Amino acid sequence: MTRYVALLRGINVGGINIKMADLRQVFVELGFDEVKTVLASGNVLFSSDQVDVAGLKATIETALRKVFGYEAWVFVLETATLARIVDAYPFDPERAGWHPYVMFTAEPSVLGGLLEVQDRLDPDIERIAGGDNVLYWEVERGRTLDSTFGKNTGKPKLKAVTTTRNLRTLVKLLK
Repeated sequence: MTRYVALLRGINVGGINIKMADLRQVFVELGFDEVKTVLASGNVLFSSDQVDVAGLKATIETALRKVFGYEAWVFVLETATLARIVDAYPFDPERAGWHPYVMFTAEPSVLGGLLEVQDRLDPDIERIAGGDNVLYWEVERGRTLDSTFGKNTGKPKLKAVTTTRNLRTLVKLLK
């Protein structure tokens, strides 16, 4: 049995409100074991014998679409992979006054495009670095939405294919 995490994009923001108990129930009804939600931002831990991650993603998205009536986008990965991503965070995750983030996308070309703004960033406000199918972002507290990178990630075409989590949330998922 493999332990997975599902990161749902865009729930409990922008009008898509889902109770975590209801979300958990969907995963239970799909036949997953040891289902647990973490925080109210669309983080679900579960275990499954299924090893086809793309198949898991499709199954979960279809169920969410059917039950909650929204166009679901889910990023599914093994918790072992998540642990490697967290361990590879290239900045000081405990830097006072700063937020540590990890951005996930299923489209590597999107990450390449996001990294192109790196030279335009003010390192006194934010820094980014590429990772293994993720992008690491460190931003001064209070500047997440108005920083150069923050404004860039708010574009509708990126919102549709990315999801971002605070590193501290990812650490909670691994405990």
